[in-house]
Amino acid sequence: MSGKSSNNSVVWGLVLTVFLWGANNAATKYLVRFWPPGWIGCTRLLFAGIFLLLLLYLTPWFGRPAYPGKALSRQLWWKCGVSLAIYIVSFNFALSFTSASHVALYLGMSPIWTLVWDHPPSRSWRSAQRYGAAVLALIGVIILFWPSLGKGKSDWMGEMFGIVASVLWANYGIQCRGISSQLSGAEISAHSMWRAGLLLSPMAAYELGRSGLTCRADLFLVQSYCIFLGGGIAYVMWNNALKQWPTSQVYLFNNLIPLTTMACSFVFLSEPVTKTFWIAMSFVVGGVVLGQARWEKLLGTRWFPGE
Repeated sequence: MSGKSSNNSVVWGLVLTVFLWGANNAATKYLVRFWPPGWIGCTRLLFAGIFLLLLLYLTPWFGRPAYPGKALSRQLWWKCGVSLAIYIVSFNFALSFTSASHVALYLGMSPIWTLVWDHPPSRSWRSAQRYGAAVLALIGVIILFWPSLGKGKSDWMGEMFGIVASVLWANYGIQCRGISSQLSGAEISAHSMWRAGLLLSPMAAYELGRSGLTCRADLFLVQSYCIFLGGGIAYVMWNNALKQWPTSQVYLFNNLIPLTTMACSFVFLSEPVTKTFWIAMSFVVGGVVLGQARWEKLLGTRWFPGE
């Protein structure tokens, strides 16, 4: 496959992914009204991971799968698995307290965290660009977070969990990229997801013992969507992109997820969109564009020398 064709497949895969995740975010918001967050995360990741493992080992769709050795397995458990488990719980708790569009917008800041994470500060135009982008994103966070301070504990807790989920999502992408030379995107997704699901099983068991489980057909159907499309297929395409592109470039597509989440939440959940959301989003998107754009190509090295 040519480089251009490969890039096109990555782009279309990421576009489909952000639509699947936008609907998934709205679906999870619906689920947390009835089910506990740990149970939702545990079952979603565990069954999505098993589903992907079956595809890996029983079909030729992803090529011949590799068997992780002990060292790689430890990384999948304690780096990818732990990061993904804590992320999904933080994400579900955030949705329990605040709107899906707010949580998605916090996740949209992940490209900023990856840029700062990958590149320590230095005396260069490129470093100023990255950290200027972080400042804009931080302003967006303050704008989105500030109104919740006057509304009670549950409101600001939802926003705080959203910020934590954003950082953890960035960390998960970095951990996955660190082992992408040894495993394919589908393999990383499968092995990290079932491990994260198992790590969450004690929490899920505790929640069920404490509050029980609401058994309704619509809830199981929504969770099935989250498992097979929002969990399995979307994660494969995401990790495949991480294998071919830099982490910060892939996370640029996170900017579309708040829009698809907002649209799905508005249509299916009648969730209102506030003016604060649009103002905050303009700062977050501005920060991502500032941090990702290659200004030396747009303006010339005379005006922007880069590193």
